Amino acid sequence: MSYLSRFIVRQDRMRYLWWLAGIVIMTLIVPPALNELYPSQHDRDLMAETMKNPVMTAMVGPGDLANYTLGAMVSHQMLLMTAIAAAIMNILLTVRHTRSEEEDGQAELLRSLPIARHSQLTASMLVLFGVNLLLSVLIGAGLYNLSFDSMDLPGSLVYGASLGAVGLFFAGFTAVCSQLSDSSRGAVGLAFTGMIGCYLLRSGSERIPPFGWLAQVQPYSDNNWLPVWGLLAASVLLFMLAVILQGTRDMGSGLLPSRSGRAHASILLRHPIGLAWRLQRTAFISWSIGMLVLGLSYGSVLGDLDMFFKDNDMLASMIVADENSSLTAQFLPMLMAVLAFISTIPALLAIHKIAGEERKLRLDHLLGRAVSRKRLLVSYIVLALFTGFVMLNLSALGLWLAGTASMEDPFMFQTVWQASIVHFPAITVMIGISAALIGVAKKATGFVWLYLFYGFLTLYLGGLFQFPEWMEKLSPFGFVAKLPIEDMNWLYAGGSLTVTMILLIFGINRYTRRDIQDS
Repeated sequence: MSYLSRFIVRQDRMRYLWWLAGIVIMTLIVPPALNELYPSQHDRDLMAETMKNPVMTAMVGPGDLANYTLGAMVSHQMLLMTAIAAAIMNILLTVRHTRSEEEDGQAELLRSLPIARHSQLTASMLVLFGVNLLLSVLIGAGLYNLSFDSMDLPGSLVYGASLGAVGLFFAGFTAVCSQLSDSSRGAVGLAFTGMIGCYLLRSGSERIPPFGWLAQVQPYSDNNWLPVWGLLAASVLLFMLAVILQGTRDMGSGLLPSRSGRAHASILLRHPIGLAWRLQRTAFISWSIGMLVLGLSYGSVLGDLDMFFKDNDMLASMIVADENSSLTAQFLPMLMAVLAFISTIPALLAIHKIAGEERKLRLDHLLGRAVSRKRLLVSYIVLALFTGFVMLNLSALGLWLAGTASMEDPFMFQTVWQASIVHFPAITVMIGISAALIGVAKKATGFVWLYLFYGFLTLYLGGLFQFPEWMEKLSPFGFVAKLPIEDMNWLYAGGSLTVTMILLIFGINRYTRRDIQDS
């Protein structure tokens, strides 16, 4: 077991390093920024009043607003978001160590050696336990060493431990999904669907793990360890279930029944874009449902905003930037920006699929026929653009439908749709960057995720950290007009589309010239 664990660590040590560094840095830069923005308790109490609005509660969860110290503020505003990052890390790493290796034939090679049937799964879980334990220690020690008065050692330890516990929960959950699905793509889809479902259900009940339990921890105030132990126990049960399920299936198969394919392929599969769609339609449908539900959840709280600020002129003046617009109109661009960032994820996954197919040596069968590289890459680009466009529309539709039911004076659909679709040029730039990276070196496509995270950090948290405007402009989302409280900037939109075309042409040109197996 120890040999297998060391082998896994040796394979992915740099991947662990990047994930841990990203999550730890994202956590440790927040307290100093908040302390500088809100140096006195009076300032923090004003912020606590602001955070009582239902939109913020739906997005970041409940907090100890009655005793809003610096530590309580950090826990309230960052714990849930950081936990989602830890969940994504564990989902991707677990699938990589389990179903992906089985799909690529590496697991069969290992099992030809004198090892037990469950050795690889157990070794993967042990490695992920070590990764999450290291994450907990680094964050707990890091927060305590910032030496802020309200961020004591017990609170810092439970903060770090809660993140590690959520990570282990999703590691176990994804291990179960890997036994249910017969492909890595399906396992990732199931795991992400479960994560999104847990996030949405969390706003309705704190009894639903893991995010509902996470809201009960309250580091730096209650320091409740019971949900942490509950999450650890649940992760152990999930791992045991994964081991049991693995013993009941054949290698390469999944427990969920696979639908029998047609005896003859449809006419759509005669073209590369038809094959690209067939490979990704399940993920597309899952993301479509998720974006619609996410839009519905955000739109359901719009009706409470104006009532909350109705009799508080001081808070209204602090929040509202345009006296000619309602509070809901002020929040609409922010909500749409968050939905646009999430909509970018499935679009990037769609174009990155071609890099995954190349890595698994599946493109030789296509390129050996009368299919050009240009035609193949363009097919995935078109599918990615279509995915981003549809996700924006579905999120806008969900927000408009729920807002119409919850608001006395609801938005017109055109207003919501314009506030959403204005982000499409920025999404196309991200797709263009991915295409250029695929054309140069497919192994470098991971950097686009860091760039997307940078854009989210500067725009979503830019006002909190008071980043200079030039930092926002380094991301294509920094040029998006904030409809409906700003006028449409056609120059920026046209410029983004022009940059996209340049990147796509460059990527296609490089892809047609490079060696398929050398990059």
